[in-house]
Amino acid sequence: MVVGASAGGVETLAELFSRIPRDVEASFFVVLHVPDRGTSVLPSILSRRGPLPAQHPADGALIEPGRVYVAPPGHHLLVKRGHVRLVRGPRENSARPAVDPLFRTAAAAYGRRVVAVVLSGTLDDGTAGLQAVKARGGTAVVQDPDEAMYGGMPRSAVEHVAVDHVLPLARIAPLLVRLADTAVEDDEGDEVPDDMRDEIDAVEMDPSQLHGDDHPGTPSGYTCPECHGALWERQHGELVRFRCRVGHAYSVETLLSEQATSMEAALWTALQALEERASLSRGMAERMERRGHPRLAARYHGEEAETRARAELIRRVLLEGGAAGAEEQGAARSVHG
Repeated sequence: MVVGASAGGVETLAELFSRIPRDVEASFFVVLHVPDRGTSVLPSILSRRGPLPAQHPADGALIEPGRVYVAPPGHHLLVKRGHVRLVRGPRENSARPAVDPLFRTAAAAYGRRVVAVVLSGTLDDGTAGLQAVKARGGTAVVQDPDEAMYGGMPRSAVEHVAVDHVLPLARIAPLLVRLADTAVEDDEGDEVPDDMRDEIDAVEMDPSQLHGDDHPGTPSGYTCPECHGALWERQHGELVRFRCRVGHAYSVETLLSEQATSMEAALWTALQALEERASLSRGMAERMERRGHPRLAARYHGEEAETRARAELIRRVLLEGGAAGAEEQGAARSVHG
């Protein structure tokens, strides 16, 4: 059972696992968006609140029932047959760990035996991974978006995936226990779709993906916010996603959020440059006045006034944009913990 959450996830996950009994016949894998170089105490919180032992696993750790494996900061948690992998692969949806790689690798490894759960969070990480779970015959469970502390991730999942169960948090744990007790035929021999293998190779930085010229999808005309390489567009049903040569992946919502962040950074840089130019022009005007060159002084005063007018335009854009987009920017920051 694979579980993904973002903003509001600590409280939600603690409540969920407090309701899972110790003798459950399932293994749990959890991704919560946390800062890349932060410290996560989620395993101790889950172990304290519920009966199941939780841990940050080591790379290659064997999968055992009745345990909760939590992705550590700065690493994607991937599920393989019988063990887990931790990789510092490219960020997906600006997060590492991200939910999509966990769901996708679990789907590839265990097919219809996978139960994937999307909980509280902003934007839409987990939706593409949930599609992969459904494509391999697994079960999709989503917290009721209207009940979640942050409804972005659950709502995106419901809108784009044929979800099996949309439930309030209190009803998810009993469902997981029932599903754990339900026999499911193993489908180890079923073929994993090529596009799913491509996605997994990208997060694991397979050399054939990095060095090859045959990129899945079509050139989008957009650039990766992180490495500035070209992005290729891929469509899965109504869900549009983007991935660059080295593997950074974005949903539309995350790409828009990252572009907004880059645009604001560019505006601040422009404002700084204009303020410096205005200050320099004023200094030159004062120098020319002291030297008795009124025409040159007037020219520099004119340049200062024109530059300050441009700076004021950018300052207003930043102030008005900040006020209008405060909620969106706060949500984007929540994705990173």
